[in-house]
Amino acid sequence: MITAAPARSPISRHLHAWAIVSLIVMLLMLTLHRLGSGPCDPPSRNPVVRFVRGAFCGADICGTNEAIEGVFVQDMVERGHVLFPTGQGGTVMYKPPLFHWTAFAVDRIFGIKRVTAFNLRIPSVLYALATALLVIIFASSRFGPNTGLLAGLILAGSYQFIGLARAGRVDMTLTFFEALGLLSFLWWMPARGVAPSRRAAALPYLSAAALGAAVVAKGPVGLLLPGLAIALLTFTERRVRELIGWFVPGPAFVAIAIGSSWYGACFIAGRYGFLTRQLGSENFGRFLGTLGAMPPWYYVKPLLLNSGPLSLLAPIAVFFAFRLPRPELNLAFAEAKLMRPVMEEAERRRNAVRLLAIFWVLTVVFFTLAAYKRRAYLLPLWPASAVLIAWWFESLGSETGARLARGALAVVCAMLVTFDFLYLPWREQRDCANDSYRPAAQMITRTVGPGEPLYVFGFTEDLAPLVFYLNRLVTPIHGRLGDAPPGYVLVPGQVWAMVRGHAPGLTPVLIAPHGRFGLVLLSHGRFYAIRSSEKQDARAVAAR
Repeated sequence: MITAAPARSPISRHLHAWAIVSLIVMLLMLTLHRLGSGPCDPPSRNPVVRFVRGAFCGADICGTNEAIEGVFVQDMVERGHVLFPTGQGGTVMYKPPLFHWTAFAVDRIFGIKRVTAFNLRIPSVLYALATALLVIIFASSRFGPNTGLLAGLILAGSYQFIGLARAGRVDMTLTFFEALGLLSFLWWMPARGVAPSRRAAALPYLSAAALGAAVVAKGPVGLLLPGLAIALLTFTERRVRELIGWFVPGPAFVAIAIGSSWYGACFIAGRYGFLTRQLGSENFGRFLGTLGAMPPWYYVKPLLLNSGPLSLLAPIAVFFAFRLPRPELNLAFAEAKLMRPVMEEAERRRNAVRLLAIFWVLTVVFFTLAAYKRRAYLLPLWPASAVLIAWWFESLGSETGARLARGALAVVCAMLVTFDFLYLPWREQRDCANDSYRPAAQMITRTVGPGEPLYVFGFTEDLAPLVFYLNRLVTPIHGRLGDAPPGYVLVPGQVWAMVRGHAPGLTPVLIAPHGRFGLVLLSHGRFYAIRSSEKQDARAVAAR
């Protein structure tokens, strides 16, 4: 039987505190272990690797193309363009800058002046730890310490959650602030007919501020989905008139002010290119299909298998959350004094699981209807899924079968934690190593001086990873390679094999490893050829 509250006796506060600390330390080890070893590059082009990752992993580590975010963090940290950073050739940001500002703040606090793969990923690690701690504390306070610890263990065992905690992209930032907005609302939301306590008066503002920050993390969807879930809960519970006065106008103004702050700064400063990309192609464009379209059933596989077998349990827990009946609060006078506090707490627990279930379904439906899809869009489901799965298992009761089920879940999570600790760093390096620009960029940097021009020709893929590792201006050449201006020109090996007979005056000076055919660095003009030769001679003398 599914009940609103766990039936087991809680553990002691001292033991609970130590268990939370142990979980956070374990998460820290999972996320920091060889964090900087994997490259910030595009997805592997190996079809077998892509199929296996898509079917069973769903974390999209290499596919996140972290370098797209990295070039903007470089512009902030290394060149001081904090409010409106740009990438290669003045490219405007693809996402709002809250993740990038966090990376900038971390680097400033620790005196870091150069962006690497490691410190690019640190903000995601911090937001993941904060999300896990938030989930553990909320589940413990609402459903009991056993549920809170089980929810934290579920997050630690989630392949997608840990995988994206190790990726330098905005998804974990969005996940934290959406979770904070939802859980702050639930901490505040009183039972029917009960006035909120004065101690909780600040929680509506915290919820609103978190949802406004979610907009600055990834766009209007950060406010839309949690806000719509909250609205649906209050509507279905017929409490709109009772609760709306607590959020209008104060918290609503806070959410709008924070969410629109950076967009307003772009408008005032005349940075309309940022607004066009942010509100056009990156939000409405993705939803309507201007950036490509996927079939509606695209999410079936990653939704169920992104963190198997835990991801298979989430829809079941959501189902039981919707079936949970409302507790009866209209008690007889003789019973009211004794039983009403218990029933009010039961209603608050029911509201919690229903809101998280509504948010889960809304997120799945919204991105299923969207034309463009990424597996990482499902990441904000994991805080809700962890609480719901833990609540479901703890609500089964204290019978032998229920205890065995919880024990089996804990063992599975422990096995998944071990798997993630060993497999994720290995996979990050192995799957992307052959496609990484990092070794090539190191060789090119040793050959091409900081003040010497560097051009690229014949590239069909995104150059953000190359620019991230080179950390310098790289100018694309269009038209014919033979018309390149004096300087160095970088071309893919297969392109050079096809056009070398039509590019007089360009001399290969370096073949750098990347892909099957490598990258060829060409010098255009006798001066650059001499400079390259002198550098090689100097290195040879130094080696002797």
